Amino acid sequence: MTDAIKQALEHIERNLKTIVTADELARAAGYSVFHFHRMFSRGVGTSVAAYITRRRLDRALMEISGGRAAVDAVLEYGFDTYAGFYKAFVKVYGCSPKKYLAIYGKHTNAPISRRIAATEIDALYSGGIMYTEQQLREILANWNVPRDAEIGEVCIMDGTRISDRVWQISGGLILKTGDRAQLLKNLKIAKALAAQGLPSALPVTTAAGAEYLDGKEIFTLTRAIGGSELAKPERWGPDRADYGCKYGRSIAKLHRALAEIEAEIEPDEVDLFKTVTDRALPETKRHNKLWNMGLPDSFFGEYIREFTELFGDLPRQLIHHDPNPSNILFDGGEVSGFIDFDLSERSIRLWDVCYCATGILSEWRGVEDIHGKWLDILGGILRGYGSVNAFTDAERRAVWHVICAIGLSCVSYFGANDEFRELAATNREMLSWIVANRSAIEKSADL
Repeated sequence: MTDAIKQALEHIERNLKTIVTADELARAAGYSVFHFHRMFSRGVGTSVAAYITRRRLDRALMEISGGRAAVDAVLEYGFDTYAGFYKAFVKVYGCSPKKYLAIYGKHTNAPISRRIAATEIDALYSGGIMYTEQQLREILANWNVPRDAEIGEVCIMDGTRISDRVWQISGGLILKTGDRAQLLKNLKIAKALAAQGLPSALPVTTAAGAEYLDGKEIFTLTRAIGGSELAKPERWGPDRADYGCKYGRSIAKLHRALAEIEAEIEPDEVDLFKTVTDRALPETKRHNKLWNMGLPDSFFGEYIREFTELFGDLPRQLIHHDPNPSNILFDGGEVSGFIDFDLSERSIRLWDVCYCATGILSEWRGVEDIHGKWLDILGGILRGYGSVNAFTDAERRAVWHVICAIGLSCVSYFGANDEFRELAATNREMLSWIVANRSAIEKSADL
């Protein structure tokens, strides 16, 4: 976990009785709110708001179990009423506070000292438990998984382990533990996707017929989604526009599924406009001068004025938020499913469409006729999406603006981190091209 996240967790622990916002945590860490959200979610396994709520629930329950009046404890930790605390507790733990204490006894999530050691923070975020193979086999026995089943790490294509809370089980299964609310949300998403005819990581029921194993920690066992990300030569090859359509149609079906369960999940909402105008655009303006990006000074003012007029009319809903090509799987030339919903939040739906396209554009190194080919892909993505979910007029007019918003956010984020020097250069070059080729991009959006 990065030092920035550890510092944020320390700050949260010290201020659980006061209002703590993602904005102040992001400012303290030196990141935009958007990128801080992403970094926090990847490092901790849940959103900032969900993590803070979980810690306040834990602290309040600890004091209640120690004999303090319930109303006094919940009010001190930011809940307006005991009913509000109760509702939040059931959402996170899946049972009432009374039932939880009856099962587990006195809550021992003791207050953490004023200064938290890095090792303590790591234990805090991971649940404080490292599972041995023997323990995992005992857990898997609840599903009658054979004792000789292989248990392996889940890694991305470069061999990096995704998490120490996820395991690959022979027979095409995935075992997960971690944040309760996040895992329950993922199960709801999986079932909603299946209802839309999309392959999804459906739960395997335990021998007792439950969709997950519940205890002090929650475990889910799901079917792994078949397939892999589409290879770069295929994404950019002669069938690139057709593959673009497949990306677009699948995202549209995903959005239909997510819209069905949005009210149940109560997702965090992202204000893209505020993120771009408060941080990303001013930072990019500085990078423009520092790196001679060639963006005209007039671009920044005109962009804010135009995006201000469009943004309020853009449809919002629960979205994937990170549908880059590595998170959309193909099998036999067709989309076989989506992975990595941990960043799902409520935002403009056009974000997912444009993020998929810009994710492909970021691979432009070594591709001949890069820009012409990418415009074919972008057009395919937009046509595919629109064939399932019709775009509004505001969305058609805002495609270039949202692509710019993604570019501005990436330039700001990568440019602030020395470790991403190469990515920063790539994104500066991309944004310069996007701004200079507005007409061609908007022509692709003329559906």
